[in-house]
Amino acid sequence: MAGKMMKLGYDPNVVTLSSLLNGYCRCNRISEAVALVDQMVETGYQPNTITFNLLIHGLFLHNKASEAVALVELDRMVEKGCQPNLVTYGVLANGLCKRGNIDLALDLLKKMDKVNIEANVVIYSTVIDGFCKYKHVDDALDLFSEMENKWIRGNVFTYNSLISCLCSYGRWSDAYRLLKEMIERKINPNVFTFSALIDSFAKEGNLLEAESLYKEMIQRSIALDIFTYNSLIYGFCMHDRIDEAKQMFDLMISEDCYPDVVTYNTLINGFCKSKRVEDAWELFCSVDLKGVKPDVRTYTIMFSGFGVKRLKQEAVALFRKMKEDGPLPDDRTYNALIRAHMWDGDKAASAELIKEMTSFGFLQRLRRPLAWSLICYMMGDWTKASSTCFLNH
Repeated sequence: MAGKMMKLGYDPNVVTLSSLLNGYCRCNRISEAVALVDQMVETGYQPNTITFNLLIHGLFLHNKASEAVALVELDRMVEKGCQPNLVTYGVLANGLCKRGNIDLALDLLKKMDKVNIEANVVIYSTVIDGFCKYKHVDDALDLFSEMENKWIRGNVFTYNSLISCLCSYGRWSDAYRLLKEMIERKINPNVFTFSALIDSFAKEGNLLEAESLYKEMIQRSIALDIFTYNSLIYGFCMHDRIDEAKQMFDLMISEDCYPDVVTYNTLINGFCKSKRVEDAWELFCSVDLKGVKPDVRTYTIMFSGFGVKRLKQEAVALFRKMKEDGPLPDDRTYNALIRAHMWDGDKAASAELIKEMTSFGFLQRLRRPLAWSLICYMMGDWTKASSTCFLNH
């Protein structure tokens, strides 16, 4: 293409050729992009760092990581008359971390030290985030300490990566310490920061801390996202504070944050666990109206709720609807339905459901307490069967 331009009387410059190279990279013509750089050198057009940075990015996009790394690690850029700069190392670090090559990214930081290019917070944060995404939390914290020792202060992205990773390991006290450190350093936490911690506290059963963080979000005028709302609703349900869970549900709708299937499943399950099956059913019936499709878990929760209340006919009708226009039932669905039929004393229906489970290959997933109940049930010992079934619900 560059040759054709010159034949037509145009004299392209490095900017023009770099733009052409970028086009090749975006149009899945990476081999032509590589060839263009060689052609530029041969015809006296000196590629600059922008040219190479675009090429490196393109090589990563097309899964040619080794070729991208070779441009810097094997000094191929230098051979073509161009020195890598901070942006070059940043593009490389980002590409390597996205592919899980965190050790290579760490080697890149060491190389930067050798060539006296000081890594900035963006590059450190990229590698820290890479460690966090691949669950190497202690390595991430070590690198964070190294960065701090070089007087490079973390930003909100750095802290969010670490806080999220620590929370995923259940180390919420360490995560909370980092939040306090952020605030002390005037680094404003965002919705992601708070959501990670609220979710961790809620799942640990520490609802007081979760509520405290929620109040701080409100004080800071940080709008909650669906993840935050779902975590708080889960926490309230877990502590049998179902009315507050419903209030949070209503609040999220009023704030134009619309519930997803996880929200509905959590609240429906909360109602069922509190034996408020009528409220659960009302909410279930509103799911489709809100543009959310109930999934297999939504149905299974509802079957369990009907079973607790001995509402076998409602369970049968819902199962019929599920078969007509809902998701495919799974082993948990059948377990819940069999239990509902057993409580109603319907041996024939239970046997029919077991046949269906067998045809779908689910029989081996029949829960052991329920299986024992079925044995007692089929042998005519209904008292023992029903008590086992009830106790293990």
